Amino acid sequence: MTEQTPSLVLPETERTRHRRLSEQGSSSRADLDAVLKAGFLCHLGVVVDGTPMVVPTVYGVEGDTLYFHGSVASRSLVASPQATVCLTVTHVDGLVLSRSVFEHGVNYRSAMVYGVPRAVTDPDEKLAGLRSLTEHITPGQWDYARRPNRKELAATVLLALSLDEASVKLRSGPPEDGDGPDAELGVWAGVLPLNATWGALEPDPLLAEGIAAPAHLTAREHQRLG
Repeated sequence: MTEQTPSLVLPETERTRHRRLSEQGSSSRADLDAVLKAGFLCHLGVVVDGTPMVVPTVYGVEGDTLYFHGSVASRSLVASPQATVCLTVTHVDGLVLSRSVFEHGVNYRSAMVYGVPRAVTDPDEKLAGLRSLTEHITPGQWDYARRPNRKELAATVLLALSLDEASVKLRSGPPEDGDGPDAELGVWAGVLPLNATWGALEPDPLLAEGIAAPAHLTAREHQRLG
């Protein structure tokens, strides 16, 4: 196994140490970047008024910072700058169907990021962060659509979370019971892959006649996610 240089290794903390199924854990920063790049939807876990909440939101990454946003009316997003959060991103790549139900599993890629989010108040950083988020989700859209105005910016909470403390787990490949006693059962075993793709563009029914979809959107039709 090749040794990684310190700058490419995720630091281990009490929260990120791989205790269960440690063989599926990764300390590679490249693996973290790949999981984040492949997705756009995350789940934010935060405690609000003593009650845990997990809310979905979109995100974008710029260097060592992950940006996510929502409305100022969202209690979880307003509360999270004062508390440690756990933000997760997961991709399911297939079901691992073994010879016994006990050995069934999932092929997946996942990341958990811990930290105390910072509310972005600087106008320039806020715009840059929203651009990063928009371009992460749909490259080319920031320069195509109208950008947020002052009123819209005021109604938006943008939070920045450092990628300094993160945990990555990955699982791929076939079932692991092919060389055990259950191999004699005569039961089919293997993987049922899950492949997500974008569909065909659906124009707004109120779209004015003659407005064609831009190339950066048509290029994504039928494109595989992640």
